[in-house]
Amino acid sequence: MTDRLTKDDWLKRGLRTLATDGAHALKVGPMAAKLKVSRGSFYWHFKDVADFQSQILRVWQERSTDQVIRELETGTALPDRLALLMKRAFAGRRDLERAIRSWATEDAAVARVVAGVDTRRVAYIAKMLVAAGVERKKALARAVFLYWAYLGQPLVTAPGHAAVTASALDDVGRLFVS
Repeated sequence: MTDRLTKDDWLKRGLRTLATDGAHALKVGPMAAKLKVSRGSFYWHFKDVADFQSQILRVWQERSTDQVIRELETGTALPDRLALLMKRAFAGRRDLERAIRSWATEDAAVARVVAGVDTRRVAYIAKMLVAAGVERKKALARAVFLYWAYLGQPLVTAPGHAAVTASALDDVGRLFVS
């Protein structure tokens, strides 16, 4: 690369590295080599590796939770939010999500960030269910169950059970609001 790398370039590389190779691969030297720059470029943008890792987690949280909630709140009618969220959640690849959760099993600071994301996501799902008319106490239990399904789905390896159609997701979603 002939242009100077930005902090965002490094964070994108870090997220790709994390998703494909895991947290152990978040090393300055190999990432700099892939970006075809010196290690100094990294230290221009980040105090140290811990700072870099913290910012990676912040970007993941922003993109995978905060941004999704904002988009649902501003662009989707209330009755359609749960269905749209389920279609988005169950359709996408989750390599980065799995890598971060794996990292969280080894690092208490990462585990705290992941726990905060989990709490926010479950609370948002429960809020949507309450808005759809589900009693608050039932909404939280249903939200937790839906979230468990989201977290567990990537672990299914049998091709016939690893995904469901959009219409099947709509049907399942209706079960949770009735």
